[in-house]
Amino acid sequence: MSDGSPLIDGEGLLERMGPGVADLRGKLRPNQPLKDFTWFRVGGPAELYFVPADVEDLQLFLQLLPADAPVHVMGLASNSLIRDGGLLGAVVRLTAKAFNQAKADPETLRIEAGAGMADRRLAAVARDADIGGFHFYHGIPGSLGGALRMNAGANGVETVSRFVSLDAVNRQGERVTLDHAAMGFTYRHTAASDDLIFVSATFEGEPSTPEDIQAAMDAVQKHREENQPIKERTSGSTFKNPDGGSAWKCVDAAGLRGFQVGGAQMSPMHCNFMINTGDATAYDLELLGETVRKRVFEHSGTLLQWEVKRLGVFTPGRSVETFHP
Repeated sequence: MSDGSPLIDGEGLLERMGPGVADLRGKLRPNQPLKDFTWFRVGGPAELYFVPADVEDLQLFLQLLPADAPVHVMGLASNSLIRDGGLLGAVVRLTAKAFNQAKADPETLRIEAGAGMADRRLAAVARDADIGGFHFYHGIPGSLGGALRMNAGANGVETVSRFVSLDAVNRQGERVTLDHAAMGFTYRHTAASDDLIFVSATFEGEPSTPEDIQAAMDAVQKHREENQPIKERTSGSTFKNPDGGSAWKCVDAAGLRGFQVGGAQMSPMHCNFMINTGDATAYDLELLGETVRKRVFEHSGTLLQWEVKRLGVFTPGRSVETFHP
């Protein structure tokens, strides 16, 4: 048993997978602490933690994993808040080491990339191939799997505008391909089934020059440095922008810039960014977010929706109630 939660039993789940685990080539660990992998630096353990060596290794793992065990996918964990009790089931972490492949074709303006690749690296790959339209990824601190899952965007451009198709593995360990229609992109959301693990994708850009692309990337970086707390323990934008408005303006108007709960704070620099000031727990951060949602609604009638993905179970006696008007 893990000390993070009485529900976490990685050894038991590992035993249920049977002797076939000996054939896995990736890293497999029960009760693995996760906080060092997340940008917030908070959260409990994964019941079972797996870093696949490649796609085939991932397929075998999913085939061995009991069907009733949940699966959570982790890349750079830049947009995740893992609760202090940890994550039940398996956490599959796609690393750049195994899922970082890139193939750019300047003639077709297409790039094939692994889902473990950092968004910033895709921007650089595009620049080096004279393919424009990917500069916005230079300012998104995550990996492509997460960008595809949430239709990540910045500086007026979203993933949907560059997407062509992707390859994934389903819960049964089978390979599937999704086209534009199957993804069903909307603002910070896709309609793709939650049980799909994205492993690679094809994107298409536009003609440009390395100089123009680099200038656009530099402008993105300058904006981030001047307007966002990029040196803090944060997870990017906390709330989605409401229709016709900006989340940060709603938070600011409610007087919550710099508002703090325990070690968690709405950044004084950009008040749609939650930060861990040093000793925050996941409980502090989630309570801060729900308190802000409540007070913004009371002030303006706007119900903010989380953009940060909150995952896992609470520790006993330390749960946060979701605000509903």
